[in-house]
Amino acid sequence: MDRPLLTISSRNYSSWSLRGWLLCRFAGLAFDTEMAPVDDASTRAELLLLSPSFLTPCLTYEGIQVWDTLAIGEFLHEIFPEAGLLPADRAERARCRSICGEMHSGFANLRAALPMNLKARHPGFKVWAGAQSDIDRITEIWREALGASAGPFLFGELTMADAMYAPVCTRFSTYDVALDPVCAEYRDRILALPYMREWTEAALKEPDEVEELDVEF
Repeated sequence: MDRPLLTISSRNYSSWSLRGWLLCRFAGLAFDTEMAPVDDASTRAELLLLSPSFLTPCLTYEGIQVWDTLAIGEFLHEIFPEAGLLPADRAERARCRSICGEMHSGFANLRAALPMNLKARHPGFKVWAGAQSDIDRITEIWREALGASAGPFLFGELTMADAMYAPVCTRFSTYDVALDPVCAEYRDRILALPYMREWTEAALKEPDEVEELDVEF
């Protein structure tokens, strides 16, 4: 039987690919990774947020194809419920799904103003009002979840929520976003995960560049 396959786009620029990859890792899935070419028109459209839908990452498991990061997370939770991608408590599970959904469908200003770019660093970056309101909401989510769970992650142990917000942690680092101590500690804890270090090291070695996402601010 073929090993599961996760198709991703750029490790450096694709927040959705990172989320899907982390979900597979958190679930304990043994899988292979395939890169979609960055010069492919549909791949570039996704990276530049010009596509109405996102087809990467895409997980192929026993002949079943699952795309869309939330769908991948729910699919993996069905297969590996013991991995704890969703909390065991019903109320916490509902809250986890809600904040994952909020990340999935919201924060458009943050995505546009602070695109994911693991190779870049912009100290003293000026965050304008639209993106700042998204940052304020995200940090509110983090503080509430960490306060309720007592950490170290949003729902105590690593869950789908941490995978969904991990790319935001990279953005906060890339663009030198000022955070309160609780949120800064959570950001650093996510970035220090072995999985995140593995992904980042691979991203830094990528030769491909998307000129539109490498502008000098």
